[in-house]
Amino acid sequence: MLFNIHSLEWDKQLCEFFGIPMEILPNVRSSSEIYGLMKAGALEGVPISGCLGDQSAALVGQMCFQIGQAKNTYGTGCFLLCNTGHKCVFSDHGLLTTVAYKLGRDKPVYYALEGSVAIAGAVIRWLRDNLGIIKTSEEIEKLAKEVGTSYGCYFVPAFSGLYAPYWEPSARGIICGLTQFTNKCHIAFAALEAVCFQTREILDAMNRDCGIPLSHLQVDGGMTSNKILMQLQADILYIPVVKPSMPETTALGAAMAAGAAEGVGVWSLEPEDLSAVTMERFEPQINAEESEIRYSTWKKAVMKSMGWVTTQSPESGDPSIFCSLPLGFFIVSSMVMLIGARYISG
Repeated sequence: MLFNIHSLEWDKQLCEFFGIPMEILPNVRSSSEIYGLMKAGALEGVPISGCLGDQSAALVGQMCFQIGQAKNTYGTGCFLLCNTGHKCVFSDHGLLTTVAYKLGRDKPVYYALEGSVAIAGAVIRWLRDNLGIIKTSEEIEKLAKEVGTSYGCYFVPAFSGLYAPYWEPSARGIICGLTQFTNKCHIAFAALEAVCFQTREILDAMNRDCGIPLSHLQVDGGMTSNKILMQLQADILYIPVVKPSMPETTALGAAMAAGAAEGVGVWSLEPEDLSAVTMERFEPQINAEESEIRYSTWKKAVMKSMGWVTTQSPESGDPSIFCSLPLGFFIVSSMVMLIGARYISG
């Protein structure tokens, strides 16, 4: 929160605001250059030459080097990044603007729009550990496959508020649309749908901000092994979902940055040198009208989840609620006003 993504330097005004002397901060380097050598052990003398955050590394590992290419990583949460090229695109729809990568000291910087979903794989863990309707995370696919529908049940897993595009800390999780016929299989199916609906909301926000609708979505992360989830995602987005055969795209991206560094040169990132990656492709299998009906019902459920925690609510006085919110939630909330005021005035 001290870095100026335009000048690519530590921001003097922000450092002064937080009382941090700029001289104690490390030098800013690109994502791909030799920073130093290993000094001991089996790797002694090997250069350290790649440095990428996990989501940027996945973007590189998915080879999303063209403007408009996007990837979604399904882990405990979901993180969707879209490459916006050399241009900073500021979101009007609740997304964050970030540096994607700068693959070399003299190479241009690339930016991205990022949207995050707080609860993705975590909802499966909640069904296992809190409700006990499954014994292992893998069982969720079997339960969902038994019914093939949520039977009108919708699950909004806003356990610690809603992240992008709402940024609504007052929301709490709800399961609605229940009937006497609803069983654990329908709830399992609704939990998987919830991950897909939340991704759709971020993707819609990106399409509006960028002005160019995505033609397909590239995916990675542990949850992508769930074929029911991947098919649901294609149906709800109504675009193809593409999964690489190489699952560890984050590690791959970091390796690509390290191998492409000047002085290492064991990996070329030029378009003509990048080999084609084997992909598994999931095409939408429902019609567009059904997809939109399900999505609009989901949005209705999201509206019902908001406003649960108020100043009058007994829950609002419980400090454990605030402990459940990630630190980044508070940082983003406070910094939006500060940074927004800075760039509006400047």
